[in-house]
Amino acid sequence: MSPRRERPPARLVLADGAVFEGEAMGALVASPANPEPAALATGEVVFNTSLQGYQEVLTDPSYAGQVIAFTHPHIGNYGVSPEDEEAPRPFCRGVVVRDVTERPSNWRAGGDLEAFLSRHKVAGITGIDTRRLTRHIRDEGAMSCALGTAGEAELLAAARAEPGTLGADLVSEVTASEPYRRPATGRARALSVVAYDYGIKATILRHLARVSSVEVVPATTPADEVLARRPDGVFLSNGPGDPAALGHLSAEIGKLLGEVPLFGICLGHQLVASALGGETFKLRFGHHGGNHPVKRLSTGTVEITSQNHGYAVSEGSVEGAEITHVNLNDGVIEGLALEELRAFTVQYHPEAGPGPHDARYLFDDFAALMEKAS
Repeated sequence: MSPRRERPPARLVLADGAVFEGEAMGALVASPANPEPAALATGEVVFNTSLQGYQEVLTDPSYAGQVIAFTHPHIGNYGVSPEDEEAPRPFCRGVVVRDVTERPSNWRAGGDLEAFLSRHKVAGITGIDTRRLTRHIRDEGAMSCALGTAGEAELLAAARAEPGTLGADLVSEVTASEPYRRPATGRARALSVVAYDYGIKATILRHLARVSSVEVVPATTPADEVLARRPDGVFLSNGPGDPAALGHLSAEIGKLLGEVPLFGICLGHQLVASALGGETFKLRFGHHGGNHPVKRLSTGTVEITSQNHGYAVSEGSVEGAEITHVNLNDGVIEGLALEELRAFTVQYHPEAGPGPHDARYLFDDFAALMEKAS
């Protein structure tokens, strides 16, 4: 067996002064891919409860501005693979784990997690008591943090200077710069969809391509340009940050509602609510994981869902919208339907990636809505 890697000591310091000691990895450690390691990184720390799918989590653009703490104690055990990436690179600020696996074992593995983090300049820390950290976040709420090899005082100052995600437009950091297309893969008569990229995941595109051809457009694309393409439907993707800071995006959505069938996921769900005059609020510690129970009100069915969001729609703030799904953990709105406007949205991730497949039917529901309207 090869000897254990030597890593410099490091700390995770939260804005409230809580300190967690561990060892540096990723961008905090010198390597051939990262010859000049960073001394620290900052962001809003959140915890994710998924038992697998760490690469999909790390490359989900919705984590822009955040530091991800995994509650599962062993991370990296099956390595990394290009097929599991949800975006060309991670947009998260950092990674916190209890124990990173040094020797991955999986026939699909194209490398190990530490090398992946180094290559993409993502700061990481291992050896952290993630149980204690998770309890702290649940009690005190998600907050800014700093992690690195710098001194404790410097890390605390950096954590307190980090603004977090409240009021932040992070979509501009992750959206595509130019439109691009994905051909349909699964229908004899392909529908056509224009998908707004607020931080769209590769798995979402695969599911959309099963029912339609897809043209992905940047987040700031005007509604009239989208309608000029004469799509059968418009899709609004997931994405990072505070929906209340994205009024310029929800204004364009308001011009699309009623003009074309529309389906929104996660941030897309929140922006539709905002376009209709609804309000959003920041959750205490967010929903991040692959095991959240959601009740489908029309049938009473409970779906186990994948979720990743720190904000939610305020109940009663969206007039004329039917609530279709609710979170059984805390009662948060998880779905809206606007029958007259031919639109529906969900807060969770029906594409999973990672997570259960209970809600994949929603992509077929979108196809049926488009076919009925055509």
